[in-house]
Amino acid sequence: MRIAMIGTGYVGLVSGVCFSDFGHEVVCVDKDPRKITKLEAGEVPIYEPGLDELMAKNVAAGRLSFTGDLAGALRDVDAVFIAVGTPTRRGDGHADLTYVFAAAEEIAATLDHYAVVVTKSTVPVGTNRKVKQLVRKARPDLELDVASNPEFLREGAAIDDFMRPDRVVVGTDSERAAQVMADIYRPLFLRDFPIITTDLESAEMIKYAANAFLATKITFINEIAALCERVGADVKQVSKGMGLDGRIGNKFLHAGPGYGGSCFPKDTQALARIGQDHAVPQRITEAVIAVNDAVKLRMVEKLRDLCDGSFNGKTVAVLGVTFKPNTDDMREAPALTIVPALVGGGAKVRVTDPQGRREGEALLPGVIWVEDAYKAVNKADLVVILTEWNEFRALDLKRLARKMTVPRMADLRNIYNAGDAKRAGFEAYDSVGR
Repeated sequence: MRIAMIGTGYVGLVSGVCFSDFGHEVVCVDKDPRKITKLEAGEVPIYEPGLDELMAKNVAAGRLSFTGDLAGALRDVDAVFIAVGTPTRRGDGHADLTYVFAAAEEIAATLDHYAVVVTKSTVPVGTNRKVKQLVRKARPDLELDVASNPEFLREGAAIDDFMRPDRVVVGTDSERAAQVMADIYRPLFLRDFPIITTDLESAEMIKYAANAFLATKITFINEIAALCERVGADVKQVSKGMGLDGRIGNKFLHAGPGYGGSCFPKDTQALARIGQDHAVPQRITEAVIAVNDAVKLRMVEKLRDLCDGSFNGKTVAVLGVTFKPNTDDMREAPALTIVPALVGGGAKVRVTDPQGRREGEALLPGVIWVEDAYKAVNKADLVVILTEWNEFRALDLKRLARKMTVPRMADLRNIYNAGDAKRAGFEAYDSVGR
């Protein structure tokens, strides 16, 4: 199969590379000539473990290429995927579909044969029908079908998620389009991974409902964590006891400083707006959004308490600022709330993160970037574990404590425990829900 992938952001690039590894011929298209130049030189613009090697392998095999020329990319394609950004629109919480509709208009102006236009971007219910109407209005002579194919990729594990998915969702009203999509995903079908074919609206809703539910699990356990602190329970034990129930499951039940990233904040807001627009308010999702914002602020107060009520004049070491490990993504990361509160309160803040500096330097002004945790804590009054990178999971706590002026730790990912911290020389240790 020949595939064009419009957009070389996180979803587009990972999907394009993985489709090429299935054996398809894939052309990734982007309007930014700088990105195309870097990709052609073998440079991956995002951090995703294993992506650079997989990309190089398929470029060398002649199955993967990059271009800014959409007309050339659409020549003889069987399917063209739209994988552009749908950020939250300022002012109303809706997903901004500007780039999706612009891509559809360019496809309509360029395509000269039957193909399936596949929306990979996360879009509100009804968007794919609008895409179909837009293209047909512009080109009533053009034969094509539209399909919805939402992505379910976790940053840091995206390649494995693509190659070994829990499910593939395809929404379409056309048997011909369904067959094209089945041919594209045939390698997964042959390995018995479930491929679900639905109508367009159901496919769009599956994506939003899934992300909202996962965000709800995270937010629920964070509320339970706050209660655990008051009543003397241990949220890690509570999570374990809950997660062993097969009806609940143990994933996304880890207490922390709140969810962030490119999907959950954007998609929960969009789902809430969709509900309001259709007079079916999504009260649970609306509560999740509010509670998640409050969780981040609660973490700030936790740190303030460890600093004797004031950040002013304190030196604070922050370990990890990306929204999760194994990514360089800073979008909606808890660090974007917590670190500015430290700086604004008068603290001297040192930051270390294996991949976060490239984006973090612009997003976190007023901090000092250092190479590792031990340099970060030198003469510090507080160390904060904010992202659970592997290199922060086995720190020499005694060495950390010795280097600090006042050895205090805020372990916002519950990596360590109070007993070990105190034996290592920490005079104060606090975590989440314990």
